[in-house]
Amino acid sequence: MPSPNSSDLSPASFILASIPGLEAAHFWMAIFLCSLYIVAVAGNCAVLFIVKMEPSLHSPMYFFLCMLAAIDLTLSTSTVPRVLSFYWFNTTEISFGACLVQMFLIHTLSAIESTILLAMAVDRYVAICHPLRHAAILTNTATAKIGLVAMARGVLFFLPLPLLLLPLPFCRSRVLSHTFCLHQDVMNLACANTTPSIVYGLTAILLVMGLDSVLICLSYVLILKSVLRLSSWKERLKVFSTCVAHVCVVLAFYVPLIGLSVVHRFGKDLAPLVHITMGNIYILVPAVLNPIIYGVRTKQIQRRILNLIHIYNDSTAQ
Repeated sequence: MPSPNSSDLSPASFILASIPGLEAAHFWMAIFLCSLYIVAVAGNCAVLFIVKMEPSLHSPMYFFLCMLAAIDLTLSTSTVPRVLSFYWFNTTEISFGACLVQMFLIHTLSAIESTILLAMAVDRYVAICHPLRHAAILTNTATAKIGLVAMARGVLFFLPLPLLLLPLPFCRSRVLSHTFCLHQDVMNLACANTTPSIVYGLTAILLVMGLDSVLICLSYVLILKSVLRLSSWKERLKVFSTCVAHVCVVLAFYVPLIGLSVVHRFGKDLAPLVHITMGNIYILVPAVLNPIIYGVRTKQIQRRILNLIHIYNDSTAQ
């Protein structure tokens, strides 16, 4: 790997992080990440296909699930192939422009996913607390509009991040902390005043992910209050079981996000392995777990998957 201060390093590029002492294990690390990526792609494509083919799943909750699947596919595809190229072919440099585009996609798609998770929480709240009004409030048209608002919200809030970094000079070490580009990671390498970028980045995260998490918690407080009014524990568990999959998906998204933020804020002295591992968890864990969680919790998805397996086995047997 070239030295960070070498004279032949392009001034318009960054060096992706490696783990000192584990260069020989890059091949096997890539195999593991590639396996997770294949699972993520297969699982999310299966969700999209099954929801499209299963009329009983044509409801707002599963349309939102399709949006999550599309986001996870785009997010993992915008990062993992570049990471695999790093591990397998030692392509350690990424151009400044490509880094900014990747950074924009990661943060924007994360913001869109956060908004969709909030919409799913509202869907659960309306379905449980106001069941008679659910069909009238969350129509297919309303669901589509929510998806468009989520996309516009993510783009408008996080497009300024790369624009704020674009004019900055980078005269320090150009070695990133991850095998992909994140705003705070790139910003820390600038040798100019980054206060506007810091303030705006923090504000955007608080107004999107922070606000969404608070509203999701509020939705579940109201759901719990409604559930506890039911007469028996059996009824309470039956009603709340419809929220279990969504709660798991929310945790799969926010726990890695919070963990990565803590590592960036307080873990400057931590080993590179911690930064790289947390980054990969943040990118891949939601994409891998989301289709598995809903596959386990949804009988229609299970039944469709079993039917596809039977059809495949019959075709190969002939």
